[in-house]
Amino acid sequence: MHAKELLEMERREIRALHYTWIAFFLTFYVWFNMAPLATSMLQTESYLTSDHIKLFLIANVALTIPGRVVVGMALDRFGPRRVFSILMVVMAIPTWFFAFGTSAMQLFVARLFMSIVGAGFVVGIHMTALWFKPKDIGFAEGFYAGWGNFGSAAAAITIPTVALQFFGGDDGWRWAIALSGLLMAIYGVAYWFLITDGPTEDTHKKSRKSGALEVSSWRDLWLYCLFTIPLYGILGVLVYRTKNMGFLSETGAWAFYLLIAAVVIYQIYKAISVNAPMLKAGIPEDDKYPFKSVAALNVSYFANFGAELAVVSMLPMFFAATWKLDPTVAGLVASTFAFVNLWARPLGGYISDRVGNRRLVMLIYMFGIGIGFGLMGLLNAEWPLFIAVVFTILCSVFVQGAEGATFGIIPSIKRRLTGQISGMAGAYGNVGAVFYLFVYTFVEPSQFFLIIAAGAFIAWMVCFFWLKEPEDAFGEDYKMSSVDLQIAKEYNG
Repeated sequence: MHAKELLEMERREIRALHYTWIAFFLTFYVWFNMAPLATSMLQTESYLTSDHIKLFLIANVALTIPGRVVVGMALDRFGPRRVFSILMVVMAIPTWFFAFGTSAMQLFVARLFMSIVGAGFVVGIHMTALWFKPKDIGFAEGFYAGWGNFGSAAAAITIPTVALQFFGGDDGWRWAIALSGLLMAIYGVAYWFLITDGPTEDTHKKSRKSGALEVSSWRDLWLYCLFTIPLYGILGVLVYRTKNMGFLSETGAWAFYLLIAAVVIYQIYKAISVNAPMLKAGIPEDDKYPFKSVAALNVSYFANFGAELAVVSMLPMFFAATWKLDPTVAGLVASTFAFVNLWARPLGGYISDRVGNRRLVMLIYMFGIGIGFGLMGLLNAEWPLFIAVVFTILCSVFVQGAEGATFGIIPSIKRRLTGQISGMAGAYGNVGAVFYLFVYTFVEPSQFFLIIAAGAFIAWMVCFFWLKEPEDAFGEDYKMSSVDLQIAKEYNG
C-alpha cells in the first residue's frame, strides 16, 4: 500500500480508514485538552497548585489501563463500530464535568473518568485490521494511529488559542474543553452510521471465550497471569499520590488498595478458568501462538507509547519553564513531538511492511528511542531552543515509528484475538505513562528523560529475546486455524 492510495476515496476500505482516524483524533484531542491549559488553570483558579496539575496528569492516564482491557474484550464480542460510537458519546459527559468543575476534587474525579477516552485507540486498531490485508496492515495501522495521535498536537496548538483568543476571560479554558467534548459526541453519533465492521458481515471474528485472553500452553497461562498484575496494580500509584495530596484518608487508601488486589485476583481467576479447560482438552497445533510475543509487545509499548503519553503531558510546562515561554508559544513548540505523528508513525508501519522482517524493524526503533531520550536528557536552559526542538523531533521519530511497528505485528499474532491483544498492549502503554508520570513527580526533567531512555533499552532486550516474527505476516490473508474455521462455521449458521 502506498500513500497515494489514501486519496482513492471510492474504495470502501480507504473511506473506513479516514472515518476511523478522525474518530481517534477526536478522542486524543479531548484526552489531552488539559496539558496546554495547565498554566491558564493555575492563573485563574486560586485553589489549584502545580502539585494538583501533576496529580491530574496521572489521573488522566489511570483508568485508560483497565478501560483498554475491557474495551478490548468488548471489541471481540460486539465489534468496533458500536464500541467506538458509544465510547465517544459517553466520554463527553465527564469532559463537561471537568470543564465546569469548581473544586480540585471535582476536577480530579472528572479527569479520572475522562481517562477512559484513551481506550479509543485500540478500537480503531481493531477496525483497521478488519478492513486491510496483512501485507498492508503496517502502513494502514500506522496512518490511522499517526494521524489520530496528532489529536494531542492539535490540542496543544489550538486549545490555548480557542481558550484565550476566541472565548477569552477567566473561563475561557472551561469553554474550550467543553467544546472539544461536544465535537467528539457529535462525531460519535455520525460514526455509528458511517461505517461497518469490515467489508462483509462475517469479517468480524468472535473469540471462543470472553473475559480473558486465550493462550496456547500452561507456561503461557502463567506468563499471562504475571502480566495481568501490573495492569491493575499500577493503579496503586494513583491511590498513593491521591492520599498524599489529601484527597483520600489513610482508611480510604487502604480500601482502594484492597479493591485493586481483589481485581487482580479476580482477573487471574478468570484467566485460569477460561483457559484451563481448553488447555486440558488440548489446543490444536495450528491454533497455537506464542504469548511471549504479546508480552514483548506489552513491554515495548510500555516504553514507547507510555513515554509519549508522559512526555506530551509534561512537555508544554517543560518548555515554558526552561526557556521562559508564554503558554501559547510553549504549546506550539511542545506540539512538535506529537506533530511528527503525521508521518513518522505511518512510516514505521510502512517500513515494517516493506523490509520483510517486522521483528528487526521493531528492534531498530526501540534502540533509537533510547538514544533519542538520552539526548533529551542533556537539555537545559543553556542549550539553544532550536537544538532542543531538533532533539525532540528526532526522539519522536523513533517513538512514533516504534508504535507503528508494534501494531504492524499485533494483527498477525492471532487474528480472532486482535481486540484483546491490542487492548492489553495498549493498556501497557498507559501503565508506562502512569509509571513515568509518577517518577516525574520526584525528579528533574533531565533525569526524567534519562529514565525513559533506560526503559527503552530494557524493552529492546525483552524484544530481542522474546519477540517472534509472526507467520504469514506479509500474506494476502490472515492465517486461519481449524478453530477459526469452526467458529466461522458456527457464526454463519
